[in-house]
Amino acid sequence: MISDLGFVLMLLGAAIVMFIVGRPRMDGVALVVIVILPLSGIVSIEEALTGFADPNIVLIAALFVIGEGLVRTGVAQRMGDWLVATAGQSEARMIVLLMIIVAGVGSVMSSTGVVAIFIPIVLRIAARSGTNPGRLMMPLSIAALISGMMTLVATAPNLVVHGELERRGFEGFGFFSFTAFGIPMLVLAIVYMLFARRFLTSEQIADAPNRPQFSTWIDQYALAGREHRLQIRPGSPMIGQSLGELDLRSSEGLTILAIERRQRLGRQLVQPRADTRLASSDILLIDYFNPGGDIADVVQRLALRGLPLSGAYYTDYAQEIGMAEIMVPAGSDLIGKSLVQSQFRTHHDVSVIGLKRGRKSVSQSLAHVELALGDTLLVIGPWRAIRRLQADFNHLIVLGLPRESEEVLPAPDRAPFALAALALMVVLMVIGIVPNLTAALIACLLMGLFGCVDFKSAYRAIHWQSLVLIVGMLPFSVALQRTGGVDIAAQALLDIAGATGPHLVLATIFVVTAGLGLFVSNTATAVLMAPVALGVADALGASPYPFAMTVALAASAAFMTPVSSPVNTLVVGPGRYHFVDFVKIGTPLALIALCVNVVLVPIIMPF
Repeated sequence: MISDLGFVLMLLGAAIVMFIVGRPRMDGVALVVIVILPLSGIVSIEEALTGFADPNIVLIAALFVIGEGLVRTGVAQRMGDWLVATAGQSEARMIVLLMIIVAGVGSVMSSTGVVAIFIPIVLRIAARSGTNPGRLMMPLSIAALISGMMTLVATAPNLVVHGELERRGFEGFGFFSFTAFGIPMLVLAIVYMLFARRFLTSEQIADAPNRPQFSTWIDQYALAGREHRLQIRPGSPMIGQSLGELDLRSSEGLTILAIERRQRLGRQLVQPRADTRLASSDILLIDYFNPGGDIADVVQRLALRGLPLSGAYYTDYAQEIGMAEIMVPAGSDLIGKSLVQSQFRTHHDVSVIGLKRGRKSVSQSLAHVELALGDTLLVIGPWRAIRRLQADFNHLIVLGLPRESEEVLPAPDRAPFALAALALMVVLMVIGIVPNLTAALIACLLMGLFGCVDFKSAYRAIHWQSLVLIVGMLPFSVALQRTGGVDIAAQALLDIAGATGPHLVLATIFVVTAGLGLFVSNTATAVLMAPVALGVADALGASPYPFAMTVALAASAAFMTPVSSPVNTLVVGPGRYHFVDFVKIGTPLALIALCVNVVLVPIIMPF
């Protein structure tokens, strides 16, 4: 038995060393464990592979998919936009709101995914205010880690500990079992970061060369003031007419860029084509370019009504309507033809709203200008049409896409369905009428049904490395229990702190778990420490819940090094941090988490 335990400990030590040096990668180490442990005879191959059938593993995968649905539909991005609008230029207010939002979103999706979503948002905020991203990236990572203390499904270690309880025959944690600890921890962390931010770099960063934005082209092509949002009133001569029949560009200087049409579940943005027929109450997004003309006269004659615009030249429609600069190359069929003659919009589904010949912008009406070699056209239209232009090398060359193209969401109109699916999952988990896994799978199916995710994005969203890591480390739990390692570790903890009472035992478990998490991922730490903590509870004759909760909370308190969690690793580059930054900021915060744990856990979950 001792020799078997020695082998397991040697293999565990080797796995930890490989985790520390990063070779091979973590999931590779997990696969090595899956292969070697059955060869020793301590566990069977079936037991080594049991993790692949663990409901909690499938639940974690489902949560990755649900998080992807929130990203693709823009739910998370809208929260970021609200954050920018609300916080303004106040750094303190920004930190408070950022940490609250990140912790809230992270409570129902992967904390790693939350950080990936908010990194570009934080970078935009920093660029806009001229501050160093390092002032905001550390609060971002800390809030994402604390989000793991909010709900059962917030992070993988919670589910690992929950699964260990169920394997021991106990009832697992409830959905909100963690919330009573997470909220006080979040409040303390916010207060702490408002003080500790002074130790993070505050120097301003120079503006880096950026890709053009909508605003860049609006200035270069003098588009400001040309945009109009007009509604067709009853009795308008345009009702029932097709755009081809009206030919508004030639007759009035009006280019219809899109048509807002009210639907039962909201508005639909209709792409204008020659055969598109207009209806009463349609809202037209217009580019009016008619030197010497009067838009007020056009509005009156065509029985239109002017509506307000909230963004300069339709920047508020950037999720649906894009821009691009394109050039007419040698050999193009467009050379010598006007836009009308070439039926440019009919063939390419975009409208030309600006033209440069050399460096000079053409100021006359564009409809009948003959295109020449090297002309640069500014086009506007649906993003999918602009993407198609990139493949048309014979007739056009796409010179550049604006920065807004990086932020276009695949399914922005599906956001209500994504929120509904998420809400249903949370309600089902809280009520408990179906297992947590079933609730998550129902939410995944609903997101697929309503187009929030597709199969390709769903599979891509799952962090397979994390799943394989958990599955590969689970056999250690079985092996350590079978060889007596769990009992020995539990007795060692009792020998160290048992004589002074269970509170010090909890503190010791927290310190050991957090200390192990300095070198091993918090998920692997939870896998190793959960059975030890429950063994301590058995030895003390105490309830297993405070000890299991301590492991979960300590696994989420991975503040002290950049390798403690992928959450920290993600912000190192954008925040321009060094290893010592995490030690300096994270160590006091980990001590605060220790105090919260020792004080609150015995009160809420008595021994």
